[in-house]
Amino acid sequence: MIKTLSLAVIAGSMAFGTAAQAETRVTYKSAKSSSSYYQMAVQIAEGMKAGSNGDIIVTVEESQGSVQNVMEATVRPGNYVFTTPPVLVKLANAGKAMFKDKQNPKFADIRALFPIPSLTMHFVVRSDSGIEKFSDLEGKTILIGKGSFGAREGAKYLKLFGLEGKVTLADVELSNAVPALKNKQIDGFVTAGSYPAPNVIEAAAGTGVKVLSLSDDQIKKTKRTKLTIPADTYAGVGTEINTTSLPVVAYTTTNMDDATAYALTKTYWEQKAKLGENNAWWNGVSGKMLTNITGKIHPGALKYYKEAGIDVPASTQ
Repeated sequence: MIKTLSLAVIAGSMAFGTAAQAETRVTYKSAKSSSSYYQMAVQIAEGMKAGSNGDIIVTVEESQGSVQNVMEATVRPGNYVFTTPPVLVKLANAGKAMFKDKQNPKFADIRALFPIPSLTMHFVVRSDSGIEKFSDLEGKTILIGKGSFGAREGAKYLKLFGLEGKVTLADVELSNAVPALKNKQIDGFVTAGSYPAPNVIEAAAGTGVKVLSLSDDQIKKTKRTKLTIPADTYAGVGTEINTTSLPVVAYTTTNMDDATAYALTKTYWEQKAKLGENNAWWNGVSGKMLTNITGKIHPGALKYYKEAGIDVPASTQ
C-alpha cells in the first residue's frame, strides 16, 4: 500500500509539473496606471490569455516611465517584457543622454518583439478659429500642457516653425482642454497619444475641430517619424492628417527563450484585430512599423515574422 501511494504521489507531482511547465508567465512593465499605455498593457494581457487558451499569463506592472523600463532590463530575470520608444534603447547602448553615467553591458541583450501604438502628435484647433496651417497660430491662444511628451514636443515645434513668443500659451491643464475649447477660452490644444486620441474624439464630437497637417519639410525639421492619420478618424475631419510620432515597441531580453518569444509574438498579431474591435488605437499598428525598431529582434519573434511573410529590416536581424 505504501509503495502504491508513493507511486501515486510521484505520478501526481509529474502531472502537476507538466501543467506548470505548459503555463508561461510573463511580466509586462508598462507605464503609469493612469496612462493609455497601461490600458494597452492590460488589453495585451487579456489578449494573450484568450489567444493562448490560458497558456500565457501576463502580469502587468506599473512604471514611472520608459527610462525605468530600460534600466530594469539589466537586472530582471526570466520573461521580462517592457515598452519603450526605440530611441531609448539606442541611447542606452551608446551610454548617452539619460544613460550617460549608467552604462551596462546588459543593454546589449535587449531584443525587440513587436510594435505597439505610437505616441502621435495632434494639433487640434476649433473649426471656427480661422486656423488652417501652422503660421495661422500666430496671435492665437493654444494649450500645450505641462511636463508631458506632448507639451515638450509642442513647445519644440512652435520654436522650430518660427512661432516662439508669437502664440499665447494657456496656463491650463491638458485635462481641461476640451471644455476650454468648447467655451472658446482657447483656440486649440496640443496632445500626444495613440490615435484615435480620446480627448480629440470628444472635442470633435462636441465642438467641431480641425487637426493640422505638417508638411514633409516640417516633419523633417522635427526629426520624428512621419505618421498619417486616416481621413474620417475624427468626426468632421475628412482628410488625411500628416503628423509626427514617437514609435513605441515591446522589448524583452535574451533571457527569454525562443519558444516563448515566438508564442508571444504570434499571439499578439493574431489577437490584434480583436483588440482593435474594442480599442481603435490597435488598428494603426502594422508590420510596416518594424522599420521603427532600433536594435535586434528576438530570434523567436523573427521566426514568426518569417513564417507570416512580414518583411523585417536587415538591420534588426
